[in-house]
Amino acid sequence: MAARTAFAIAAVFFLFEFVVRIEPSLATDAIERFYGLSDASFGTLASLFFWVYAPMQIVVGLLLDRYGARRFVLIGSLLCAGGVLIFALTGQAWIGGAGRVLMGFGASFAFVSALWLVNHWFAPERFALLSGSVNAIGMLGTAVGGVALSGLIDRVGWRAVFVATAAVGFGIFMLAALFLREPRSPASAPRTGRATTHVRDSLRAVLGDARTWGIAVVGLLYYMPVNVYGGLWGVTELVRDRGLTPVRAETVVSAIFWGMAGGSVAGGWLSDRLGHRKYLVFAGAVLTGAAYACALYLPRLVDWQLAALLFAAGFFGGLQMLTFVMAKEGQDNRRVGTVVAFVNMIGIGGALVFQPLVGYLASLAGGDLRLALLTVPACVVLAAAVVLCVPEYRHPQHRPGAPRPARDR
Repeated sequence: MAARTAFAIAAVFFLFEFVVRIEPSLATDAIERFYGLSDASFGTLASLFFWVYAPMQIVVGLLLDRYGARRFVLIGSLLCAGGVLIFALTGQAWIGGAGRVLMGFGASFAFVSALWLVNHWFAPERFALLSGSVNAIGMLGTAVGGVALSGLIDRVGWRAVFVATAAVGFGIFMLAALFLREPRSPASAPRTGRATTHVRDSLRAVLGDARTWGIAVVGLLYYMPVNVYGGLWGVTELVRDRGLTPVRAETVVSAIFWGMAGGSVAGGWLSDRLGHRKYLVFAGAVLTGAAYACALYLPRLVDWQLAALLFAAGFFGGLQMLTFVMAKEGQDNRRVGTVVAFVNMIGIGGALVFQPLVGYLASLAGGDLRLALLTVPACVVLAAAVVLCVPEYRHPQHRPGAPRPARDR
């Protein structure tokens, strides 16, 4: 029971974090007008989330591996909710930016904590499926919530919706405080070594591994469309270039997250059945790039055709979750948090470059996002090429039949 409860709370925290991450994209024009920002300036404001989220990942991984997840889920959910509230209540762009930074700091604990808890509560042969399920819950919630919140923003304004979102975050904090329990893990064992030794050894093992770096680059390139198109510029592109209303555009873009939900689970299940990751990532990346290219550049597409293509892009994009499985399975169980966090840091770090870059390119092109978004399919196809150079390897601790780290009780 404790394992399932931990899984549910961690997955809901990730769902909340992802909604917070993309929420500014639901009201791009309104926020730009409110703060008096250009496209480029808005891209920078939105990307502040990632400026703290990305570098915090390696810190989060080291903390989880040494101290466990519960206290950091509590801290993260509280701070993330507080950041949303600040962003909603201020009338000054620099304070809103500070709130966005606080959101990123709190949210930095969500995804890695969820995968850390999955790794230490459940058997190794369930990791790909269950980690994919965590991602699926986040994507489904975002798909439903994005459309619902977009409609609410039209009716009551973005500030009221952001306040309500913050209230949900405070509710997640209360749930974690009351019900989240730690699994048995290396972090729960007596700590005889110094913290500096733990940090040094973990960083040496992870950062010194060329294979891990290769996987991280694949994750960065493969996840770029979610950061850039799904997470920020997709709705705006459909409104400007295809003439859709904001609610219609958000409904179409939400198909990405519906697809990712299905693809994350299906990819995890298939990968666990086959025992392979690499070539599934390769095939998924190629098909993802093709689907985005069609959605962006085929002429005279109606809403359902755009949604179908973006669903396919999300479905095949869901196989990006297997990069975390590949990275985890190459390292000792004591460093799962660190290696997952490192790969996530590099992947999310792409938003620091690509979100403002697309805004800058669009500004240069007089507001034409379609040309700037050529970077989306290009990055995913490059990910497919890079993964072919990465060897597959499974650490004995992560092979089927390895001892379970905890009982599902």
